[in-house]
Amino acid sequence: MKNSKTVLVAPLNWGLGHATRCIPIIRGLLAENFTPVIGSDGVALQLLKKEFPDLETITLPDYQIEYAKKGKNFKLKMLKDSPKMLKAIAEEKKIIKKLVKQRDFCGIISDNRLGVYSKKVPSVFITHQLNVLSGATTWFSSKIHQAIIKKFDECWVPDVAGKPNLSGKLGHLKNSSLPIKYIGPLSRLQAKEMPLVYDLMVILSGPEPQRTILEEKLFEEVKHFNGKVLFVRGKIEPKQEHFQFLNCEVYNFMQSDELEKAFNESAFVLSRSGYTTVMDLAKLNKKAFFIPTPGQFEQEYLAKRLQKHKLVPTANQDDFSIHQLARVEDFEGLSQFNYDEDYKALFHLFQGK
Repeated sequence: MKNSKTVLVAPLNWGLGHATRCIPIIRGLLAENFTPVIGSDGVALQLLKKEFPDLETITLPDYQIEYAKKGKNFKLKMLKDSPKMLKAIAEEKKIIKKLVKQRDFCGIISDNRLGVYSKKVPSVFITHQLNVLSGATTWFSSKIHQAIIKKFDECWVPDVAGKPNLSGKLGHLKNSSLPIKYIGPLSRLQAKEMPLVYDLMVILSGPEPQRTILEEKLFEEVKHFNGKVLFVRGKIEPKQEHFQFLNCEVYNFMQSDELEKAFNESAFVLSRSGYTTVMDLAKLNKKAFFIPTPGQFEQEYLAKRLQKHKLVPTANQDDFSIHQLARVEDFEGLSQFNYDEDYKALFHLFQGK
């Protein structure tokens, strides 16, 4: 039986979604008297430092993920960048091996960081992508990902096991020997009754250069929107900036409490269709409009699936115009599942055998 209650929580720095969905996990660990240590890099680590300024942090290698400027080149760019990713994964494996020797960790939680696990410490992998969509190579990319998941003691999928669910074929396999545990959708946010202040909330995230490309397009489009707009750029910087731009209140970033208030005060949301955003909007019972990242198969799948189910409309980045937001009225919007988190049971893996 381990006496330590120290758990390493390591989200991938790919946009902000992996980091933000780890926030309720970290809060849960604290509530159960564990001591989380945060491991990540870049904007993901910056964000979590702002959320948990008193927690210890460890800088892990940068996967150096960048999106292609054109969606059709997405897979080619990822293939070109794969040697850098493999090098980072090899480096983080060495770091984790050294840390496990030096520190008395009782558990490791990796959100899509492929080299953060140990045979000596109970290790968990968080993912909603049991199937990794990559076009014609989906079968291969999924099998590779599933082989990596097998190295972990448990795989936590932030969704429900049955239907209806949020992730569709991404997070559900017909037959699998993987140690899967469905833990319910994860969100750092809560729905609250608040008077509406904004007619539209725009929130951006994701790797460059696509974040900036969409930002520039939307700054042009919102000029033609008849209403008050809150525009959160998704740039994690040392200091929060706030300025007025025509009909927009613009912030470079918001922390969880500010973001929760902003969502609840907004009539509907315009954003990417990343899975963490989908979970947040479901928790908040919000209507939305999605613009998936060009060439990002997962976001394109989620957007098309939710549109097919008449929940959220979508448009390609190149084709989008602000007038399309009128379509939101014809869709139901996202709603949360009745799922109560049982963190005590979830963290039982870290209590020793």
